[in-house]
Amino acid sequence: MKILFRAAIPVAILVIGFILWKILGIPVETPKPSHHAIQRIKTEKTVLNPTSYQITLETQGEIKSQQATTITPLVSGTVIKVHPGFEDGAFFKEGEILLELDPADLSTAVLATESRLARAEAALIQEQARAKQARLNWQDIGYEEEPSQLVLRVPQLREAEANVSAAKADLDQASRNLERAKVKAPFDGRVQQRLIGLGQAVGATTQLGEVFGTATAEIRLPLAPSQLPFVDLPTDENDKPVEVVLTDALRDPTLPTEHQWKATIVRTEGTLDPDSRELFAIARIDDPFSLNSQLPELHIGQPMRAAVKGIILDDVYVIPRTAMRGLNRIYLIDRDALEIVKTDILPVWSNSEILIIRNELSPGDWLATSRLPYAPNGAPVDIITPPPAEQAVGPTGEALPEGS
Repeated sequence: MKILFRAAIPVAILVIGFILWKILGIPVETPKPSHHAIQRIKTEKTVLNPTSYQITLETQGEIKSQQATTITPLVSGTVIKVHPGFEDGAFFKEGEILLELDPADLSTAVLATESRLARAEAALIQEQARAKQARLNWQDIGYEEEPSQLVLRVPQLREAEANVSAAKADLDQASRNLERAKVKAPFDGRVQQRLIGLGQAVGATTQLGEVFGTATAEIRLPLAPSQLPFVDLPTDENDKPVEVVLTDALRDPTLPTEHQWKATIVRTEGTLDPDSRELFAIARIDDPFSLNSQLPELHIGQPMRAAVKGIILDDVYVIPRTAMRGLNRIYLIDRDALEIVKTDILPVWSNSEILIIRNELSPGDWLATSRLPYAPNGAPVDIITPPPAEQAVGPTGEALPEGS
């Protein structure tokens, strides 16, 4: 019995092993791919249609005075009075007296020329009387021929008339010099720097101070060669000026309001910058010191950002830069198959927010706008609707209108 039991153990092991071999040897059936098992990409979309787009070029520059000059007295004298309008940074009006020179010597010169004019006029009256008497004497003698100019004292009369004219000219000059003792403002402006002080002796060409006009200011704006095709710059005063919007480049970003100043490009410089090859456009700003407006005043040398109004591009597509996938590539959606279509584009113009496309798209194309980390060409998509924007609520709980 023991012998049979011992013989049955190996047989049982062989039978069990054969059975396990048959079971494990059955091939596993590979499941067929199912269309519903493929992962579908969810994305938002926007419909692209051709439109017109106003180009805005971004540049920057510094405010400079459009009208600046050096004040000189044109006469010699000693400064006896400096008016408040001739202090550094002070404003003044055209014709306002800035400073006064000692008029004593100039007044004496006026009196001297008046006396000389009186003597010349008296001499002229005497010569006119002598000439009249000479003609009467000629007629009384009985001469029939016309008397000569020497007889009629014509040369002496002309000399007397010339002396009167010269004396009047000298008086006019002396009077003007006396008026120039009061140095007046040539235009509405502001003092940049006063160079003299009270009691200082000055000459006719002494520099009294630097001033600039307040009616207008200018800003020199560089435009790169790539920007020039997108703006119609004026070449002379008869061309239409180009509109510019200026903002302060030094503005604190924490401030709630960003002020804007209007300017117009009125001319361009005749040459390109030799280093950057940029063309500089000159924009003019009216009332830069806000004498007649509520805007903050500008300052000479203040850096400004400028948005230059360019040309209008027609029949173009506006693509948000957030829709870019790689270098100059976007994801379109096949409207029938609902599949990703990778499309390479060539922008005709772009900035930090958008790209302008002209030829690579068709009206009604669907653009995938969601950020997709991986989307192979032909991948199926599901169109999702963006969640509605949250309604702003006022302090008492009432809904505020959009944009509040």
